[in-house]
Amino acid sequence: MLSTSAKVKLKAILIIDLIIIGSAAGAYLYLQNQGVIATAPKPAKFILTNLTINPPEANVTDAVEISVNVTNVGALEGNQTLNLEINNATKDTENVTLEGGASQLVQFTDIETTPDNYTVKVGDLTGMFVINPAPPGSSKIILSNLLFNPYEAWPNQPVNVTATAENPTTQSSSLYVMVTVDGALVQGRLIQLNASTTETVEFTVNATTIGMHALKLNTLGGEFSIVQTGYHTLIITRSGGGSTALPFTLNGVTYYMPFSELMPDGQYSVSVPNPFSVETGVLAFSSWSDGVTSASRTFTLNNFLVLVATYTVISGYASCPSLYTWNGTGYSYVTDVSNAGWLGYMGYMTSNGNIVYIGGNPWDNVKLDKNLLAVKNIDGNNYYGMTLFQQADEIFYLDVAYLLVVDHPVGTDVYSSVTNYLNQGLNDQIYTVNQNSVTSPVSATYVWGPSGTNAKGENVLPQISKLDGVFTPGNNGVLSPSWDNIYLNQLTLDLGNLSSAKQIKLVINGIVDWGSPGAYDNWVNSFKAAAAQGLVPNGTQITPPSYMEVKYPNGTWIPVPQDRQMPIPSDSNPRTFVVDLTGLFPAGLSDYQIRIVNWWNVTYDYIGVDLTTQQNITVQKISPIATLSQVWDTNSTSSGNFTRYGDVTALLQNADNMYVIGRQGDQVTLDFPVSNLTAPAKGMVRDYFFFVACWFKDPPGGWGYGFSFTVNPLPFMGMSGFPYTTAESYPYNAAHLAYLKQYNTRVIPPPS
Repeated sequence: MLSTSAKVKLKAILIIDLIIIGSAAGAYLYLQNQGVIATAPKPAKFILTNLTINPPEANVTDAVEISVNVTNVGALEGNQTLNLEINNATKDTENVTLEGGASQLVQFTDIETTPDNYTVKVGDLTGMFVINPAPPGSSKIILSNLLFNPYEAWPNQPVNVTATAENPTTQSSSLYVMVTVDGALVQGRLIQLNASTTETVEFTVNATTIGMHALKLNTLGGEFSIVQTGYHTLIITRSGGGSTALPFTLNGVTYYMPFSELMPDGQYSVSVPNPFSVETGVLAFSSWSDGVTSASRTFTLNNFLVLVATYTVISGYASCPSLYTWNGTGYSYVTDVSNAGWLGYMGYMTSNGNIVYIGGNPWDNVKLDKNLLAVKNIDGNNYYGMTLFQQADEIFYLDVAYLLVVDHPVGTDVYSSVTNYLNQGLNDQIYTVNQNSVTSPVSATYVWGPSGTNAKGENVLPQISKLDGVFTPGNNGVLSPSWDNIYLNQLTLDLGNLSSAKQIKLVINGIVDWGSPGAYDNWVNSFKAAAAQGLVPNGTQITPPSYMEVKYPNGTWIPVPQDRQMPIPSDSNPRTFVVDLTGLFPAGLSDYQIRIVNWWNVTYDYIGVDLTTQQNITVQKISPIATLSQVWDTNSTSSGNFTRYGDVTALLQNADNMYVIGRQGDQVTLDFPVSNLTAPAKGMVRDYFFFVACWFKDPPGGWGYGFSFTVNPLPFMGMSGFPYTTAESYPYNAAHLAYLKQYNTRVIPPPS
């Protein structure tokens, strides 16, 4: 073995790459080994960059947004107090705590009542803005719901831009509306609104160059697209989770969903399969998003067009919000997010037939494929672009989203863990895995039977030894013999003698198949019927939560603490994640065994054991610029006060129960600024993780229980379950009431 000094002197580094490619869903585990030069961690050191003042010229009482990017270039966590100085007077203060290598966009808002030139200072960065006299009357007008028609145009073709202007006060007010395209002022006019009135403001713009163009109405922002004359973008996709490789024919040629291409205008014919089996269920075609009910149809392409084939799940599950990343020419599907954020997890039934709801955790994270991540340039700045697109008929509550840029030593890989829906809060630990040290368990045995069974099981070690798309067997709990005779999936792993290990990490690739809504509905009804006959004991579990046990020296199986419990994997694409077992085993063991128990149909493609200790990594955190928009109309019956379309950046900076609330057909565009990213240090490689907190709600019946298909009641962090008890409430304090009034103004009434 090389000594430390020998490693330092070694200039020629041997690289061993082992790529294990999953054939079923395109998943892969990439393991590398390379020598690493260890360095001492640097103390926290903060630098400020990119002071932005928007707008640089405003009227009195107008809000001026001032932001600065803060980066901890050291390796250790630290904090920094930032003062916003206006004309040498401190106007606001923000305390920032960052891990080593992390970045954060800090935003201030300043409102001045006197016309003048104002100097701005944050740290060692300086700037200025100008405040002009206001038009007659101080403006209290609010702009929202920015829309483009068409969203996609040809060079020099007019684009109609509309927004909603609202005066919520009891006095008339005026506002000067400025329209900028790619940072250049193109139009502007003064609008006047009487007290408590609303009107639509309208402008016409155009652009000559092909590509995306950024438009702003004062501080309200969005994008429109210019494409080649005679062409328009055609998107064909489907609602629902599972495999995205659903085939269809377009003018007789076979393609796969999601499909997005720039196509010549004209007549097209399209046909989708009915029914169709995916890896996580069987789907039956229901209708297209424009109401056509035939699986084969024709259409005319003469504008930007999205056709969504809606499927009824015969067996399988519905969809959470779907994540797409900008690949340089379009958006590539990644996965559906926030399994654990589903509203309606059932805990148990009381003896009188009432259901008690438990859990729910909106946090999720996805390791991104670097090959599907390309920079896009907006107004001279570089961004990684992503979208969250709600394809299924659900209501979503998006609380926060951010990007973690993780640099780690060559020869290692990095993974996160997965949220358990019974746990509170976020687990954002990033684990290093030595690419040449992951080994298989000694044995792996699968049993399908009653809880605690010791029946002889099936050897599934071959299925989990390679990431090859061959999964362990599994069964859904609804296939149990009866409500009072529940069968569970049990996977027992013998990890061998790990008594000398300082850290024990499982590297897992798996997926869950929730089953069909109809079967789930029948399962719940069987408990209700038994309760009506007085047969259900108080506290009877309907869908027993997943758990993990450790085998003790006396042969008994003991569940691990809840905050260390095994999570349920993703349901759309298999993902690789790490579960840290360190400290869960009692002393004196020579045979380390765990048992993973699931009522849901959870299956595994790969499980490996890594005993290497955690390596030093650097993490940079980036918050997005975010816009909510509608991609296509929906026939959804969802109703309530949804978030107005337009800029929603402020809502996605923190997990604070102030949501972007949307429905089927809505999408949130997320642009993560990366111009100020520091490059990886020597001997380090880079990976990217998308973190999100998002709740979502299904329609009643099938998956949705105990609530109506409305925005209210609102979920919140820390609730006992959903629906929650009358002893709990969404935090209707002054800040949250102001948020509801300002943002959730898109009122959709219940269907008549």
